[in-house]
Amino acid sequence: MARKRVSTTSEDSNGRNRRFKDNYTGDEMYRCEFVDKIKRGKYPGYHTRDINGVETPVSNPDGSKNNNLD
Repeated sequence: MARKRVSTTSEDSNGRNRRFKDNYTGDEMYRCEFVDKIKRGKYPGYHTRDINGVETPVSNPDGSKNNNLD
């Protein structure tokens, strides 16, 4: 099974994802950095949603659990 492209590495006290790791490159990034990279097209399998006023990275719906953020 292929490994997930991006994993969540840290959450805040409310359970919101704060830090992420690109498992292909080893790069670690904060939510705002990941959001910026998604918007610039660096992560085509992901998009952002406004959740309670915070732009939040989410994986594109595709029926696969291999790219879900957890």
